[in-house]
Amino acid sequence: MAICGFLCFSRAFFFTLNNTQKISSLKQTLDEAERQFNQPKFIELDPVSIPHQYKKKQDIEIAALMASVLAWGQRVTIINKTKEFLNWMDGTPHEFVLHHRERDLKPFANFKHRTFNGIDALYFVAALKNLYQMHPSLEDAFPLAENEETTEHALVEFHRLFFDLHFAPTRTRKHVATPARKSACKRMNMFLRWMVRNDDRGVDFGLWKKIKPSQLVCPLDVHVERVARKLKLLKKQPANWKAAVELTQALRILDPHDPVKYDFALFGLGIEGEIFN
Repeated sequence: MAICGFLCFSRAFFFTLNNTQKISSLKQTLDEAERQFNQPKFIELDPVSIPHQYKKKQDIEIAALMASVLAWGQRVTIINKTKEFLNWMDGTPHEFVLHHRERDLKPFANFKHRTFNGIDALYFVAALKNLYQMHPSLEDAFPLAENEETTEHALVEFHRLFFDLHFAPTRTRKHVATPARKSACKRMNMFLRWMVRNDDRGVDFGLWKKIKPSQLVCPLDVHVERVARKLKLLKKQPANWKAAVELTQALRILDPHDPVKYDFALFGLGIEGEIFN
């Protein structure tokens, strides 16, 4: 059944079926949408295209973190602003954060994207230097036990480590979300999806192995939220951490090992479709 045709049914559709039929029908629909959107052509117009320009693991990590943190507004603007930020690192983000000199930081003082300004930019460079002096990879800054259900602890700990420097500006803390503040952490969850998920589609990187795909939490942006509510996958209000976990738990019914692959389906349907109007 075509995706648009399926989703144009009334909401009552699912309630005319028994639970097994509902799950099977929904899985078929979202699997089809996931295959449609989780493919290389998705990369070009998405912020994930930024880390795909790098080969070194640490360069990919830095580029992915900045692309996710700056992911506000139109995707074209996000891509351009992230490129601007990374271009000041001379194409080698990891080497730059570890070995830059004071004069190399001058351009960052004037950076601005939405509420992310020069103060934030300068602290991000300092925080990344601090983390890479302690760890060979940012993966080590997201500690998570194998038996933990979600990445909640990893995100809380990363926030603590990132702002461990004594001069961390209070204003900058809002740019790295944490479940401790009940945030849905949509940008950080997107970053983790990029780093952890590993399939043969070529979009996500699968560089990190200490976090399992089954532990990831679905990025809950406005497009994903809208489609998830229409499909009765999400009921909680507002769109906070508990809501993101609720959605992920529903997606685990469809795929317990890789629930966040359906981020592609929900996001893609939300971007493309006026089918819910």
